[in-house]
Amino acid sequence: MDLLPDVWRQEYWLPPGVTWKDMERLADSERPLPLDLLMAVPLALGFVVLRYAFERFCAPPMARCLGLESFYTKHSRCPSQSEIVSLMSLCGKTQRQIETWFRLRRNQDRPCQTKKFGEAAWRFFFYLMAFLAGLACLIDKSWFWDLRECWRHYPVQPMERVHYWYYMLELGFYNSLLLRISVDIRRKDFKEQVIHHLATIFLLSFSYCANYIRIGTLVMLLHDSSDILLESAKMFNYGSGWRKTCDTLFIMFTLVFFVTRLVVLPSKIIHTTLVLSMEVFEPFVGYYFFNILLMVLQALHIFWAGLILRMVYKFLNGKMHKDERSDEESEIEEEDGKAEGGDYCWEKSKDTINSKLSMLTNSCVLSNLTIHRASTANRRRKAQ
Repeated sequence: MDLLPDVWRQEYWLPPGVTWKDMERLADSERPLPLDLLMAVPLALGFVVLRYAFERFCAPPMARCLGLESFYTKHSRCPSQSEIVSLMSLCGKTQRQIETWFRLRRNQDRPCQTKKFGEAAWRFFFYLMAFLAGLACLIDKSWFWDLRECWRHYPVQPMERVHYWYYMLELGFYNSLLLRISVDIRRKDFKEQVIHHLATIFLLSFSYCANYIRIGTLVMLLHDSSDILLESAKMFNYGSGWRKTCDTLFIMFTLVFFVTRLVVLPSKIIHTTLVLSMEVFEPFVGYYFFNILLMVLQALHIFWAGLILRMVYKFLNGKMHKDERSDEESEIEEEDGKAEGGDYCWEKSKDTINSKLSMLTNSCVLSNLTIHRASTANRRRKAQ
């Protein structure tokens, strides 16, 4: 705290009438220190390495793209009408052939089911372990059953070592998600995911430094409970022959999500931090900051609840075949599915697509050679 003294002013982090000297009454092992957060850095890197190894054994490497694709990689994945006309004159192909080439080429970039399964399985195993560990270390605590206990003697509350590791592991995991988000499958709610990860990291970091650990552990446990069902439903959705299991898990996830995120969180957790805490101390900067971050998370929960309701509507009408948050090429995939006879994984139809791309590419090259030779012959005749 000697560094950046203005940042660590006690009126920002502690209720009125409480000083850092009061916190020093706790033993170092029982007192949350800002430097403890550095432990999350090697843990995040460790999670990245573990995830890489996990996904490498769960999903095969993505096939490298081959063929004539300089325009695709340097200009646009979805060319405009004027660009298509330009490519038609350049390659000597029809508009439909150009559009077919780009559609097939976009399919090469689609993540296969194995990669999606690997990402979902990794998150599932972490959330499952974190939830079981969190439940084991909280079920016998007084504040798990009586939320007013979260504020008894606050902020001079001793921190148990098991809660320290619970915090660090969760913080390290969300840091690893943020580090990997640029290479993960890009979802429609990519921006909301970034906001969620940042808000979670700030929430965990601040609540640790301000000794909001009791309420923070409850927030983490509440979130992990529904995330387990979400990731398990995805895993079975990416498999084949598990439709009933996937549907059952989806129904369970929907119920748990709405109960925990839209009922318990605002009526219990946020009510506790906004109202019940005022029975113990007066508002201060940290009080407002912590509750603003909880409100941001709650707004994201409402956004995702809208997506889930759309999925429920499709499910009841028998039209749900994929996650509403599926990757950005999903709309193109649906069109391609209608044209080609349904959705398929690139890994399964690699040979077919490669052969079609090879035929179009070779034809384009031969057309260019023919045009070049014809123009050369014309220039020779004119020269003679």
